[in-house]
Amino acid sequence: MEKRALAPYNAPMTAFLKMHGLGNDFVVFDARDASISLTPTLVRKVADRHFGIGCDTVVLIRPGGAAADASVLFYNADGAEAESCGNATRCVARLLMDERGLARVKLSTKGGMLVCSDAGKGLVMLDMGEPKLAWNEVPLAQQVDTGNFPLDIGGTSIPASAVSMGNPHCVLFVPDAEKAPVTTLGPRIETMALFPNRVNVEFAQVMDQSRIRMRVWERGVGITLACGTGACATAVAAVRRGLTDRKVELLLDGGSLFIEWRVEDNHVLMTGPAAMPFRGRVDLDKL
Repeated sequence: MEKRALAPYNAPMTAFLKMHGLGNDFVVFDARDASISLTPTLVRKVADRHFGIGCDTVVLIRPGGAAADASVLFYNADGAEAESCGNATRCVARLLMDERGLARVKLSTKGGMLVCSDAGKGLVMLDMGEPKLAWNEVPLAQQVDTGNFPLDIGGTSIPASAVSMGNPHCVLFVPDAEKAPVTTLGPRIETMALFPNRVNVEFAQVMDQSRIRMRVWERGVGITLACGTGACATAVAAVRRGLTDRKVELLLDGGSLFIEWRVEDNHVLMTGPAAMPFRGRVDLDKL
């Protein structure tokens, strides 16, 4: 039987990078030189792990203007735009620092201006700025003490903390993070009326004064192997409750992040790795 030669594929293709921070993975599109339009439907197709490229978050790099080295947009796997993403920001920073031979870059995000520095040995330190702790800054739908408030889940009251690291987080301190009901409580809390913008949910077990084991349910994604802003929010919540020191190691499913809530300026610093397993090209019209 005669074999038919495959016709050359000449359709327009869009370049992308596959990157991750501790397994929290991203498809990164660079729109600094050419515009790329991402609709919620297209984001969902790109993020689909069976029919698309597959990722937790789709990232779009755009020109930064005079104030920043680049502007970055984040889209969760469900197509909704997120204000901030710590692991993705580190990945973009690593990309730009290597590209330009820089030791420091500034990135503009909807969660605020973020400064990233080369921390050596492949690590990137990200200055997340000050955490937002007021109830209306997180935001919450009603006034509570965000350091420790009761969360009503099906008639059961669970102590919780709320922090914004540019995006909203609800932190629950649990006796055993491995046994925490992440898949059942996570989606219920994410969509509670108390959180008008929905919320990321962290299940944190304090190991000692300098270590916290944390698992996360990410808003619009589900369980992820790591969450940078979630690690920062958890560290802040732990310090506010007097559970840990201001420098802590967050032990996530994908590895460790190192968080410091600095006394002198109230800024939260996050240090961790960034990796780029591969580059590719995709026909966005065929997804």
